[in-house]
Amino acid sequence: MPSEPCRVGLFVTCLVDLFRPSVGFAAVKLLEQAGCTVEVPRAQTCCGQPAYNSGDKADATALARQVIEAFEGFDYVVAPSGSCAGQLRTHYPLMFADEPQMFQRAQHLAKRTHELVSFLVDVRGMERVDARCEAIVTYHDSCSGLRELGVKAQPRRLLGTVAGLTLKELPGAEICCGFGGTFCIKYPEISDKMVGEKAADIVATGAETVLAGDLGCLLNMAGKLLRQGRPVAARHVAEVLANMTNDVAPIGAPAESG
Repeated sequence: MPSEPCRVGLFVTCLVDLFRPSVGFAAVKLLEQAGCTVEVPRAQTCCGQPAYNSGDKADATALARQVIEAFEGFDYVVAPSGSCAGQLRTHYPLMFADEPQMFQRAQHLAKRTHELVSFLVDVRGMERVDARCEAIVTYHDSCSGLRELGVKAQPRRLLGTVAGLTLKELPGAEICCGFGGTFCIKYPEISDKMVGEKAADIVATGAETVLAGDLGCLLNMAGKLLRQGRPVAARHVAEVLANMTNDVAPIGAPAESG
C-alpha cells in the first residue's frame, strides 16, 4: 500500500446523507486505513445526476459548478457510489464542453475522482481488510460503477479477505436492478419487473445478505425483498469492509440480525 499521504475530499452522496450515514463513516474509516486524510466539504450538494438524466441542463450545470468549486484543492475526490462518481468523472466534462475554463476545471475534477473501493484497490494498493463477517453474501454490480468506471474485481478482491465471509456469485450480477435513478419513477412497471427478477436471483443464491456499492440499488433491492417477505438483508459493501456489521443494522429484513 502506498505510504505517501494524500488529502481526500469525500463526496458523501445524497442517499448516504439522508438514508444511510453509516456508509459515509465506513468510507472515512477505510480511507484513513489507506493512509488518507479525509475531509467532507460542507458546501457539497447533489451531483446533479437526476436533473441531468431528466434533461434539466440548467439545474444540472448549476449543481455541477457547486461541486467543482467545493472539491478543488484535494488530491482525490472519492464517493461510495459508482453512480455519483461516474457523474463527476464521465459527464461533468461533457456538460461544459462549450465553456473552456469550466471544461478544464471539470476535467481536473474528473481525473481526481474515484469510486471508493476501486480507489482503495487501484490507487492506494489495498490488498486486504481487517474485518470479520460471519455470513453468506452475494454481490450486485451496479450499472454506473461497472460500465462507466470498471468496478468489478475490486470489491470481490477485498471481500475475499473478510474473515468468516462466504461470497456466492449472483446470477445476472451485471444486470440492472431496475432502480436507475429517475427510471424507476418514469417506468414503474418495468422497474418493478426488473427488481422482481433480481430479487428472485438473490434468493436463489441462498445468501443471507446482498451487497452492492450503490445505495440506490440497495434500497431498491431491499425494498422488494422486504415486500416479498424474503429473509435477505442488504448492506453497502463499505460497511462490511470497515467491520461495521455488528454496529449497524442491515437495510431491510431481518433488521434485528445486524
